Amino acid sequence: MNTQSNPMTESLASAVAAPTPMLATRPFYWSVRRELWENRSIYLAPLGVAAVFLFGFLISAIHLPGKMRAMSLIDPAQQRELIAMPYDIVAGLMMFLTMLVNVFYCADALYGERRDRSILFWKSLPVSDLTTVLAKASIPLVVVPLVAWAIAVGVQWLMLLLSSAVLLGSGLSVSALWTQLSFFRMSLLLLYHLLTAHTLWPAPIYCWLLLVSGWARRATLLWAVLPVVAIAGLEAIVFHTWYFVTLVGARLIGSAPERNFPSPDIFPTNPMTHITPGHFLGSPSLWIGLALSAAFLAGAVRLRRYQGPI
Repeated sequence: MNTQSNPMTESLASAVAAPTPMLATRPFYWSVRRELWENRSIYLAPLGVAAVFLFGFLISAIHLPGKMRAMSLIDPAQQRELIAMPYDIVAGLMMFLTMLVNVFYCADALYGERRDRSILFWKSLPVSDLTTVLAKASIPLVVVPLVAWAIAVGVQWLMLLLSSAVLLGSGLSVSALWTQLSFFRMSLLLLYHLLTAHTLWPAPIYCWLLLVSGWARRATLLWAVLPVVAIAGLEAIVFHTWYFVTLVGARLIGSAPERNFPSPDIFPTNPMTHITPGHFLGSPSLWIGLALSAAFLAGAVRLRRYQGPI
């Protein structure tokens, strides 16, 4: 009988028998994937709006050659404003949709799984409450702004190519179109604005909504707004001021100290916009808001740990 052991056979057997260690990031990754599966409006809403706008732009491109001939007679600065107007509209729509999608997502993030009782299934999995809440918070703070930016840039690029094809087909030059737009800088400015004014600055609003969604048994948006209305009403009665509601509104719409505009009506993606990341990151209001966001998320984690289905 051959009693000698084969080292290769033993190593293979031990490799098969040993369980594969789970990476620490895998539960978080699949939790984020779960949010994307269950909340398709995160990307379907901006895609639908972008498709409608692109269709409208396709129809309006018929009149583009005539507009370019008329614009050749006006000031270059005004030319830039007229050429960039549809591109600015796309960027503005994506900014507005970012805010809208984030508000409705956060208001339903923890409430929805308690309402449909799916929280019982998800709690049975080896995924901590901290991982789940952080995955939900990553949607408004990371995923939605990046999705909105990618869709906006894609639509703007298609608009630029379509406009160029229409102008070339009419025998006109495309040099004014490409030089006036500064497409690469416009895209970077949009990304910067989305990540600062529409992500970091309103973070406490989104995290507050997550906290309320983990506590309320119904009408989460109403319960989230009631404290704001109560505090604003008390301030108005006692001090005859509206500072609190102005502060909350500025957070929600993204009125952040993250850029300096030459004039109030300059759009964030205008090449004349001067970004000031040092001024933004050095703002005490930003860090106070982020500290509140962390506190709200900690409260949401604790609520999910002890809350059951509705």
